[in-house]
Amino acid sequence: MAKKIGIISDTHGLLRPEILEILEDCDCIFHGGDINKPEILDTLGKMGSLYAVRGNNDKDWAEGLSTTLKFKVEDVNFFMVHNKKDVSWELGDTDIVIFGHTHKYFEKEIDGRLWLNPGSCGPRRFDQEITMILMEVDGKKYRFQKKVIAQ
Repeated sequence: MAKKIGIISDTHGLLRPEILEILEDCDCIFHGGDINKPEILDTLGKMGSLYAVRGNNDKDWAEGLSTTLKFKVEDVNFFMVHNKKDVSWELGDTDIVIFGHTHKYFEKEIDGRLWLNPGSCGPRRFDQEITMILMEVDGKKYRFQKKVIAQ
């Protein structure tokens, strides 16, 4: 059965109500780091299966969080890291790389893998839009869409 996934990053201590509303329907939630408060993970963890990595702004409270994660949802292999420059290029059977850090939405196929940055859904930075990604995974197939929360 298909899994609905909400992909967010760079919340920096803010879980917007609009984001929570979208994530309510998700089976899994991926957080690409810069969480800033453990309460955010507590809230998200009650909503679905949570996968989160530690970002550069996640301090002492986040010491137990890994800086990289490899995991599988359905038959799709994911690799997640906060900063793209920290990706090991030995990605093996990874299908999709998730990262954050830049606060800018990004999607590109590189060497047969999909690279996604959901952008930031925390406090607005400069004039950047507030974004996240909704993905559906069914077996080895997936589709995704960028969700603009605020321009």
